[in-house]
Amino acid sequence: MLAAVLHGREDLRLTEVDEPTAAEGEVIIKVGAATTCGTDLKVWRRGGHAKMLKPPTMFGHEGAGVIAAIGSGVTGWQVGDRVVANNSAPCGQCFFCERQEFSLCPNLTWNNGTFAEYLKIPAPIVQHNMLHIPVGVPDELAAMTEPLACVLHGVARSNAKSIDRVVVIGDGAIGLMFVAVLAQRCAEVWLFGGNADRLKVGEKLGAQRVWNYHEITDIPSTVKGLTNGWGADIVIEATGVPTVWEAAIASGRPGSTINLFGGCPKETTVTVQTEQLHYSELTLKGVFHNTPLYVREALELISQKSVDWNLLVSDRRPLKDLGQAFDDMLHRRVIKVAMQP
Repeated sequence: MLAAVLHGREDLRLTEVDEPTAAEGEVIIKVGAATTCGTDLKVWRRGGHAKMLKPPTMFGHEGAGVIAAIGSGVTGWQVGDRVVANNSAPCGQCFFCERQEFSLCPNLTWNNGTFAEYLKIPAPIVQHNMLHIPVGVPDELAAMTEPLACVLHGVARSNAKSIDRVVVIGDGAIGLMFVAVLAQRCAEVWLFGGNADRLKVGEKLGAQRVWNYHEITDIPSTVKGLTNGWGADIVIEATGVPTVWEAAIASGRPGSTINLFGGCPKETTVTVQTEQLHYSELTLKGVFHNTPLYVREALELISQKSVDWNLLVSDRRPLKDLGQAFDDMLHRRVIKVAMQP
């Protein structure tokens, strides 16, 4: 079968590989659609990921399709079921899982390889994080369950309230998902990004105000200038750039929560003023990945159709065009591309 294999930094190759077979507890999915992701782009540019994968490896982690084969011992599923599987599952038994801090599980089972004709789902994911796709939800939207689950985890950890003014920094798919979810829960959402077309999408998803950060002096002064000098109640950083982490921290009011959601390159650092952190009682949170609860909530939210998630799908391409899709991602011509094997 045709599959994408990551060999190193900016070295992604479409290769003929053997079709997977299902061992005990496993399931094979015929991929209907696999969506590109900002994390995929970062991993491609950096040549790996500290937790998710190490090259050479099958690539892609957002996908949905139809069960093509079932291993021994699997119950409750049958060939032909439409499913979406998260790219991980916690062990359920460790120190962190006992405390329901599933995203911190050191024994997470990771799975990559959605950019392929077939995808093997490991037994722990089949057991804990594989779901039936509701009727009426297309594969390309179901495939976005994983990133939306991460966003729902991030929103929950931000303790957003209906009276809050929220600043989202970053107009990638994750930042735009934050806008869509927070616009339904908070008083006001402001979006800062660097792409005019994406900012228009942000407005359609509920951002009350948007700014192109290429056209302003700096983000913190803009936010504080519109909030009587205080800053935002909640700030979501969704770029993974250390200098933007610092700008996010500087954009919060006393008592604010700063969600440092975008993963920065390994071994990078940021500087925080201790006086500001202490006397302004700031809450700085690093939020990572998702949990089984938010995977289920994400698919349910997609099925409700209260948000037009199609706004995030800029293009649809056959798998052979994956290289072009990544070039379009790199140059910010698209938000997400639905790859169709």
